[in-house]
Amino acid sequence: MASMKHTITDVAIDLFFKKGYFATSISEIARGCGIRKASIYYHFAGKEELLFTIMQTTMKDLMAGLQAGLAAADNTESRMRAAVRNHIRFHLERQKETFIASSELRGLTPEHLESVVAQRDEYEHIFQNVIGKGMEAGVFACNDAKVISYAILTLCTAGAAWYRPDGRLSADAIAEIYEGFVLRGLKSGGRDTNRPAELVCDPWPI
Repeated sequence: MASMKHTITDVAIDLFFKKGYFATSISEIARGCGIRKASIYYHFAGKEELLFTIMQTTMKDLMAGLQAGLAAADNTESRMRAAVRNHIRFHLERQKETFIASSELRGLTPEHLESVVAQRDEYEHIFQNVIGKGMEAGVFACNDAKVISYAILTLCTAGAAWYRPDGRLSADAIAEIYEGFVLRGLKSGGRDTNRPAELVCDPWPI
């Protein structure tokens, strides 16, 4: 039973990735699983619940990887490296799920959308906390921690759009490049020296 549920989820991920959520029908998912359409409803109430399950699982796994990486780190810089490494590797290695999670939010009910957004907010807050503490400790240049977190997350997420598993560089090699790029940026800060010092150095201005 669990195996068929996983099969349905895997087939749905492939179809949602290739065709889009709205263009994919329950009948197509059932055909891909080799089962009747009615059998889908034994495992999922409908297509939207299937989409929500994919998004919720994706966020849960992404969060678990982040927390594991941070728990193994022993200082601010290593925590930031672990956060960046987890985010970029997850998006490279699970391209389909992360693409769906980014592009198909419109398919969720308001209640399910609220749940997914809450998971994202929690994840982003962890990033912002790591960045903010690094600024407070003087490891990173003072700047706007919230905006910086969005810049880093967007940068790392975008790798999934162009990465190819059979390409020139492995996911590990790309993650290492991203780590170095992000850490150098955090340390230099890209500060605008024309801004008042008290504004530039407040790590939580928003």
